Amino acid sequence: MEAAMDLMRRISPKESETALSTLLSLLPHHSADLLSQVDLPLQVCMDQHLMKEFILCEYNRDADSYRSPWSNKYFPPLEDGPLPSAQLRKLEIEANEVFTVYRDQYYEGGISSVYIWEDHNESFIACFLIKKDGSRTGHGRRGYLQEGSWDAVHVIEVGPEEEGTAHYCLTSTVMLSLTTENKSSGTFNLSGSIRRQMSHDLSVAEGHLCNMGKMIEEMEGKLRNSLDQVYFGKTREMVCTLRPPPPDGIQLRLPEN
Repeated sequence: MEAAMDLMRRISPKESETALSTLLSLLPHHSADLLSQVDLPLQVCMDQHLMKEFILCEYNRDADSYRSPWSNKYFPPLEDGPLPSAQLRKLEIEANEVFTVYRDQYYEGGISSVYIWEDHNESFIACFLIKKDGSRTGHGRRGYLQEGSWDAVHVIEVGPEEEGTAHYCLTSTVMLSLTTENKSSGTFNLSGSIRRQMSHDLSVAEGHLCNMGKMIEEMEGKLRNSLDQVYFGKTREMVCTLRPPPPDGIQLRLPEN
């Protein structure tokens, strides 16, 4: 199991689904652990009642159906699928509205979904998901990438309130994949994933949603910095080592006709 998880951490997000399927066939007795611990690129489905897209994951799945955070219904239809309590459903609706604004401001498009469900000991768990298609045909496109995707999964475990405070444990995973293609440099592909965790004991005076939002915003900032330093920084270092830029003061010009 340890070797399988080590392998999945090194697999490109594009190939992770195929790799996971192969490991499940090789290690059927570890299928539950693999499915719960391995993050795959997020998939999207359409809420046929409200005609709004939502994200599929293990946290809103029951059998082969997935619950929409917009209509609170399962697709394909499922009669006895579990639903959050009325109190948590109210918080879930508010969280989806707030997270939509957050996604538009930080990602300039994309799709987001928030799911909340009960846990033991009078606590609950919330999952915040963002999927951004950065390709030329994607939402909020800028036209620079041939293909590109950003999948973010934030899972927060919220403990019971004690003397006006609660314990929050956030586990975040980001999966990045991009491909550029042009005549001068050819095709370039970069992909990888990163996972981080943080915990805080915070006052609930401003509400759980406010505390969770601040933690996610802080964590995403750290993850973006890590990705820039680890993936893009090392790539720039390797490219500049293999193909050093021209000396200062020398400009490369195309031959004139």
